[in-house]
Amino acid sequence: MTFAVVGHRGAMAEAPENTVASYRRAEDIGVEEVETDVRISADGQLFMLHDATLDRVAATPAGRDLGPVADLEWSVIRSVDVGDGERVPTLEEMYQVTTRTIQLEIKALEAIDALPDFFGEHRDYAARTILTGFSIEAMAAVAEKLPEIPRGIITFSWNEADQHPGGYQALIKETGSSRIHCGWEGLTAEVVERLHEEGFPVHVWPTREQDDLRRALELGVDGTTSDDPRTLLSWLAALQES
Repeated sequence: MTFAVVGHRGAMAEAPENTVASYRRAEDIGVEEVETDVRISADGQLFMLHDATLDRVAATPAGRDLGPVADLEWSVIRSVDVGDGERVPTLEEMYQVTTRTIQLEIKALEAIDALPDFFGEHRDYAARTILTGFSIEAMAAVAEKLPEIPRGIITFSWNEADQHPGGYQALIKETGSSRIHCGWEGLTAEVVERLHEEGFPVHVWPTREQDDLRRALELGVDGTTSDDPRTLLSWLAALQES
């Protein structure tokens, strides 16, 4: 079975998260997939940022206390140094510097309406994208607007998925998901086997320690997400040789 190593926000252990430098680093390391986050500015620019504000990632005080990025024009967002002189990249810039499969997490519902036009103009990007999110509303919306792009619901735990009204199968149906991105709690080898039998790949997150990776392999999941994919790949090679 192929085990996918996924770079979380690029390779954020080695470069500022969700930046061109981070995506390039993940590409050079050799990850199978890159996980990243999309939002939209007040004037309609799709861009890559995890948080709703720039406060946490801004490298200088000038980039803090600007308020929600959804209320800012792109020129303001772009002006902020987010570490090592890096700037927030656009969605297109992210795709331009990667060749990997992209786990594109919907962080803002407002961004969804702009995605059909973007992917309509960039069919090659759409072909290597999996739309993801914690929000059932967001996943249902992209299922309707972008049915040709596969989706993966993210859950904090298997218990959360299983306790969804109607159970995990209802959650998958409501979101049109073709795979599940699941936190560790409640996830067992039996659950993973059942999902595989039903045709659903399973990714687990996060993997921060070598024991996490060992557990992921024992569960039989299809991949995992890491802030430090270079180290994860070295652990994987060591475990496969042992």
